Amino acid sequence: MRSRPWRFGATDIGGTVVGAAGPEAGVWVIAETTELPTKFARIVVTDDQGRYLIPHLPAANYSVWVRGYGSVDSAKLTAKPGQLLNHTAAPAPNEAAAAHYYPAIYWYAMMKIPPAGDFGGKSDIPGKLTQTDWLKQMKNIGCIGCHQLGQEATRTIPPAFGKFASGAAAWIRRVQSGQSGEQTTHQLAGNFGGVPFKYLGDWTDRVAKGELPKSKPPRPQGVERNIVITSWEWSTPDKYLHDLISSDRRNPQFARRSAPIVNS
Repeated sequence: MRSRPWRFGATDIGGTVVGAAGPEAGVWVIAETTELPTKFARIVVTDDQGRYLIPHLPAANYSVWVRGYGSVDSAKLTAKPGQLLNHTAAPAPNEAAAAHYYPAIYWYAMMKIPPAGDFGGKSDIPGKLTQTDWLKQMKNIGCIGCHQLGQEATRTIPPAFGKFASGAAAWIRRVQSGQSGEQTTHQLAGNFGGVPFKYLGDWTDRVAKGELPKSKPPRPQGVERNIVITSWEWSTPDKYLHDLISSDRRNPQFARRSAPIVNS
């Protein structure tokens, strides 16, 4: 991707990102603040010369840092809109450290699926369920409809839950937590006969032992580097639903201004 000249204004934060080999292309630069009524972040991607521009920021002090595949988070620097700020990328010391930042789906893809021969009443899986039913529940609806399965909070078991004899037992405890605990337990233990606990437990047990995703994600390329992501929580973390992506569903135009919303 050929770099284009960029304009820097009084409401922007911009600069360059370099690493040991020179400019770092296709890494994210994140500006985040808690000085607004709720937490606000704006994220952009560097061009092929390692340049970035975070535009139109509300007045506040921001923590700004770099995140990219193959690296770990850089040191967080403090800046206000109107400042130029250069960063040095921090290479990941090992594969496990690099994988910590992989998209959740790369970790969730490690989940094993019961073979076709286990369905149709041939195992503990309820006889009425097909493999298609299982895949639909695990990949399209159910838990994944609300949760980003595979991120650190779900691929690990919180120590606060205690110690368990097996990964399956840990998941039985886990799904009872929170406002939707009863609904989740009914789905997994009732409709699916409790069998998913074995597969969920096997997944998190393997992660705990150090198994990593088989694939590595590529850095953003081409027009992917033109995307600007804004995350502005409309409530606080102690509320059940505290943020949405792209817009407030009570007013879909709330976060739009004059720009189109992509993948909302």
